[in-house]
Amino acid sequence: MTDIVELDLAHAGERVTGHGLDAWFAEARELVKLAGPLALTQLAQMAIMTTDVIMLGHLSTQALASAALGNTVFFFTWLIGCGPVAAVSPMIAHILGAQPKNRAGVRAAVRMGFWSVLSMSVPLIVLLLFTQPLLLALGQKSELAAGAGRFVTVLCWGLPFSLGYQVLRNFSTALSRPNASLIVMVLAIGFNFCGDYALIFGHFGAPKMGLVGAGLASASSYTFSFLAMVGVVWLTPGLRKYRIFRRFHRPHLEKLLEVFRLGLPIGMTMIFEAMLFNSATLIMGTFGTAAVAAHMIALNVPSITFMVPLGIGMAATVRVGLAAGAGDGEAVRRAGYTAIFMGGAFMCFTAVLLWVFPREIATVYLANAVAGADVIALAVLFLHVAAVFQIVDGIQVVGALSLRGLKDARAPMWIAGASYWLAGFPVCIGLAFGLHMKGLGIWIGLAFGLLVAAAAMCWRFWYLSRER
Repeated sequence: MTDIVELDLAHAGERVTGHGLDAWFAEARELVKLAGPLALTQLAQMAIMTTDVIMLGHLSTQALASAALGNTVFFFTWLIGCGPVAAVSPMIAHILGAQPKNRAGVRAAVRMGFWSVLSMSVPLIVLLLFTQPLLLALGQKSELAAGAGRFVTVLCWGLPFSLGYQVLRNFSTALSRPNASLIVMVLAIGFNFCGDYALIFGHFGAPKMGLVGAGLASASSYTFSFLAMVGVVWLTPGLRKYRIFRRFHRPHLEKLLEVFRLGLPIGMTMIFEAMLFNSATLIMGTFGTAAVAAHMIALNVPSITFMVPLGIGMAATVRVGLAAGAGDGEAVRRAGYTAIFMGGAFMCFTAVLLWVFPREIATVYLANAVAGADVIALAVLFLHVAAVFQIVDGIQVVGALSLRGLKDARAPMWIAGASYWLAGFPVCIGLAFGLHMKGLGIWIGLAFGLLVAAAAMCWRFWYLSRER
């Protein structure tokens, strides 16, 4: 049979239909077109976080460790708020897959995404103001808890702006306009660097504020990103025509319920994974400042490499969602499998880099490599483990986000909970304390949890896409 490939042009991009090898190549091209800017946006966002880590590492090891603990608490609240926000992208993809000209439906989904941000930000900010007593209750050292409390007390005011930016980003991504968020993130890199340099160290006539300055710079960067994204949406004709702020006060109960019904399990899925890593940070705090600093360095590096498969997975959400909205089961499978292969292939390359150059990578993060020799030695050990779990980490995130494109949220939530907390966490505790492996045991447990998650997420996508 002759291969047939058709590209159905919609507002959200081109949906590949047809059969054969040509259709797979066409899908790969569409995926790369969308995933490339998304991955660059994620890398730009990590560049901002890496700037914070490096500058605080040059301030002091204690400042780096305090910020690591503070960011652990902040990130937990961010994930709670980000769950409903993450539902916006698959909702729009399904709407446009079924009805490419349904602007009212898209507008309602975005509007209810903003409503979820407004409803959740106040209680989350209140929780963040109690960071210091929370960390003390979790057994953290008093000086690190105090520093983390000062850091988060300022940082927390950027939370609603960060979540609002994510709503706009998911809106532009679902419409295959990923360059909008990329432009904003590139601008935010420079803004954040100047803010860190000025407020942490007291340059450009600003006071030297240390940890508090780092929190203020990050909060200001979140605000800048949101406002810049609003401007980019307004200046982009393909986005402006949806008039997303029109009748902002008007509720749409069906879409609001879907935002929370789909978004809360998505949020819990992210929390299960992220809090395994954040719990590892808290456990590292019981092993001393050097262990926390090394863990922060080693965690930052695979977090950077993770951004590429994350961008591929975000593109897969849209590609799978478009196909699912149109009722095309073959296109669903093709989009998901193409993305999973690409994510795993990229992480094979980064695994080699982390295995061969761990010491050179770790040294970048400290001003005095000799004084921080104990930190570097631990970081090298952790980076070797990170090299081993690179491939499964890439596969599990693309698999999970492909399932999100099918609006399958509850099963991935249970998979994540079981993989990370019934498999990964007991291994972390058993190796770290039972076999006295400390930090190395923690990292081996993290790798095991990711392996289980990758296998389960891929099986779930195969099972659901087969039924279609």
